[in-house]
Amino acid sequence: MALLNKHFRSPFTVDNVIFGFDDEDLKVLLIKRGEDPFENKWALPGYFVKELEDLDTAANRVLEELTGLQNVYLEQVQTFGKTNRHPSGRVITIAYYSLIKISDFTKNLKPGSIAQTTAWFSLSKIQHLPFDHSDILQACFQRLQKRVRNQPVGFELLPPKFTLSQLQSLYEAILNIELDKRNFRKKILSMDLLIELGEYQEGVAHRPAKLYEFDKNRYKEFLSKGYVFDLSESKKQMAKVNGYH
Repeated sequence: MALLNKHFRSPFTVDNVIFGFDDEDLKVLLIKRGEDPFENKWALPGYFVKELEDLDTAANRVLEELTGLQNVYLEQVQTFGKTNRHPSGRVITIAYYSLIKISDFTKNLKPGSIAQTTAWFSLSKIQHLPFDHSDILQACFQRLQKRVRNQPVGFELLPPKFTLSQLQSLYEAILNIELDKRNFRKKILSMDLLIELGEYQEGVAHRPAKLYEFDKNRYKEFLSKGYVFDLSESKKQMAKVNGYH
């Protein structure tokens, strides 16, 4: 029993990386911490797992307590266990991530527990985060970039009716690359993933663009089976921004 007690001294936490898209920019939800260590510093929404609580339950509870967000699908990404990652001692954390449409959750944000306030930050503007949260953010961003190459994204992030330019902007924001317009449209249209509505944008200064919607059945098929969206012919790789690439 003494040997077991010796190995059950490391507490567990969960950290949530919530990516948000607002039609043009990829952002991350941060909290301003209200307790030490790193009081008054912006950090990822994370806290300790209760003794009799499973990890997925803890991730959802912590997210709701710190930010007010509920019913957000969280995917487990990686475990972080460097002995010096927490100033108070050995703390192991499990990282989760999600990608949401910011406008759908704006009214739900309500800081609580150790969070003094919450705010969305452009991914490209985030620099140093406390603990090893920068490493956690990087790992979750890489998972998101991998996902976008193997599964369609956009159904939950774009308006019901959208232009090809809006869809391209979403992919560019996540992949951090500038895509060739003609090549992107050729690839995305060849998948028969979109339905052309025969409608055009309204109230725009430029030439109105065609509007599309996702083919729900085709979208679900891609989600279940996956695909490889080869973007190797993109026009150019954008400049590395703060290590998130």
